[in-house]
Amino acid sequence: MTSLEQRRGIWKIMLSAAAILMITMGARQSMGLFVAPLDQATGLGIVSISFAMAVGQFFWGAAQPVFGMIADKKGSFQVLVIGALLLAAGLALTPWAHSQWALMLTVGVLSAAGAGAGSFSILIGATAQQLPEKNRSFAGGFINAGGSFGQFLFAPLLQFIMNWSGWVAAMLVMAATTLLTIPLAKLLQSDKAAAKPGDAGESTGGLWQQMKQAMRNRSYLCLHAGFFTCGFHIAFLVTHLPGEVALCGHSASVSAAALALIGLFNIGGSLIAGWLGTRYRMKYILAVMYGSRAVMIGLYLLAPKTELTFYLFAASLGFTWLATVPPTAGLVGKLFGTRYLATLFGFTLLTHQIGGFLGAWLGGLAMAQDGNYLWMWYADIVLASLAALVNLPIRESKLAAQAG
Repeated sequence: MTSLEQRRGIWKIMLSAAAILMITMGARQSMGLFVAPLDQATGLGIVSISFAMAVGQFFWGAAQPVFGMIADKKGSFQVLVIGALLLAAGLALTPWAHSQWALMLTVGVLSAAGAGAGSFSILIGATAQQLPEKNRSFAGGFINAGGSFGQFLFAPLLQFIMNWSGWVAAMLVMAATTLLTIPLAKLLQSDKAAAKPGDAGESTGGLWQQMKQAMRNRSYLCLHAGFFTCGFHIAFLVTHLPGEVALCGHSASVSAAALALIGLFNIGGSLIAGWLGTRYRMKYILAVMYGSRAVMIGLYLLAPKTELTFYLFAASLGFTWLATVPPTAGLVGKLFGTRYLATLFGFTLLTHQIGGFLGAWLGGLAMAQDGNYLWMWYADIVLASLAALVNLPIRESKLAAQAG
């Protein structure tokens, strides 16, 4: 294979994976726009709807190590197709879910598991097994940027459809769009080969032996602890930022614009995080990101709650939003190699979504009890500060971090 053909192959893999994540994450990260319409249509109340979405946060994470194991053994294509069908079905059935149990099934289980099957662990695992080590960090950032672009694209588009034709039409359009991931998944069918022998950290044992090693590894557990906070923070904001905006007297269009800005600025943040991961230790990149979130939330609490404040807050948070994914996945790959990356990174995402469950659910409880989210903001500051510190003891080779 010539150098030109190799570069084309790398870009085909990265573009197709980024496009899939654009759709699955765009749909998932825009669900906060539907909280108020669902409340009005069903009368279930903010706590019940928040709990259903919190269940979705958990199932999105729980699905990833399960589907990651399947993808590591069978390849990613079947997993991506199943995910597309589950996601489309869950979204399409949501307008007819009029009880909490029905909403938990559609939003909390079907669509969440489907989005998990087409998310980070499967896509980054599939591409890492096909790319040279020097390209993996940037590829992770590029794929992650696709998910951020999906949020930037979907949030204002769905809000426009909701204003024009109602929330049910917006939900059905979103369901139909997710089926586009199936033809895109065909481009990743070649990911059957395992990682090349000699990759740093590659295990010679099977999956269960690799998992036992990982669970005894202090650095891996530190990654889990930091990622828990990331999930808490993101799920709280995705679910309740529209509610915070409404509390401050602004319209739903401000919420949609803020969510779009988060996605837009995370495109740059993801690409920069992927690039920095080829030159600096990833644990320091993560520590700076988490620490900056504590600072930004503190500044937000002190600022007047104008539209401009929300836009600046969204832009600054967006820069680190899901930019934690490339260095986290990169560290898992450094510690254990890429053979079972989809599974091992999937487990970190499960921890991420346990935090996500708490962020989405406790936000609803705080609102119901106090009429505001103040204590959630305080909790976010504390957790972000702890996450910055817990990444520092991770053992990471400086030479490996600068490879490429």
